[in-house]
Amino acid sequence: MKMKKSLPLILLPAVLVTILWVCLSGSDSQKIEEGQSQVLSMAASVTIPGQMVFAGEKIVFDRYDKHERMDRELNSFTYFHSTTLLLFKRANRLFPLIEPILKQQGMPDDLKYLAVIESSLDPRAVSSAGAAGLWQFISSSATQYGLEVSLEVDERYHIEKSTLAACRYLKSAYRKYGSWSAALLSYNGGQARITNELSRQAADDALDLWLVEETTRYYYRMLAVKLIFEDPQQYGFVIRPDQLYRPIRFKEINVSGSIPDLIAFAKQNGVTYAQLKDFNSWLRSDKLTNKIGKSYLLLVPTAESLYYRKGEKYPVHDSRWVQK
Repeated sequence: MKMKKSLPLILLPAVLVTILWVCLSGSDSQKIEEGQSQVLSMAASVTIPGQMVFAGEKIVFDRYDKHERMDRELNSFTYFHSTTLLLFKRANRLFPLIEPILKQQGMPDDLKYLAVIESSLDPRAVSSAGAAGLWQFISSSATQYGLEVSLEVDERYHIEKSTLAACRYLKSAYRKYGSWSAALLSYNGGQARITNELSRQAADDALDLWLVEETTRYYYRMLAVKLIFEDPQQYGFVIRPDQLYRPIRFKEINVSGSIPDLIAFAKQNGVTYAQLKDFNSWLRSDKLTNKIGKSYLLLVPTAESLYYRKGEKYPVHDSRWVQK
């Protein structure tokens, strides 16, 4: 008897929820009929510029294929937020190392964006095809362009040396093709393929070639990254200076002999073995035999640069990257 009297009270919340749902459904139906959005947030397609300059070469996006390829890559980097944000953070640490080398070698500064799309600015990156490092060299190409690749030392993971090797390759390709766009496409597709396809397809411009999708997208991905890096706020990226990865300061240790135990070496120099490997990832073993007495420069991070401290002013490589 008591349960029967309580039943209406138990059902009351369910009745109220049902009434609310019907009201909201009716409102949603009206919105659908009126053509209003049903989503809580909206993503607008970015505007493709009429033209831009990359490595001193102008590209115009009025032709359907160039416009649509650029549209795909610019929207992709704009809305793939987590990845693009990480690129900004890593660039604050790595661009100060890459840019002076490009300048010293007489290379266009824009070529740094090649490293961005090759490895996502991860010096330890390894592809499924075995390409490694910031510039993603396979071992045969690495040795061809002056890098040591052995069981204990793999300079594909060395930021400065691999950047120099990339410059050597790109200089050679530019001399061959006379354009940076063709040289950059060959970095992905190989010079033999680009040369053969230019001849086979009777094309004067490498950007007019019919190539595998990865190579076709390659150049436009660099263009998209450049646009976003030069005006992050326009594409919705708002970053505080303390959110960028701080550059690390090092003491340099020149080694021309062997180091039988890199773990002990790291401890002697006040860092962990992991921290030593973080900034010398070209060391591929826990020892450096160095039988021929080659000279190597090891970077040992200073103690004060290993920590983020609240209130500390962190260096920003490019003021355009941070919130105004």
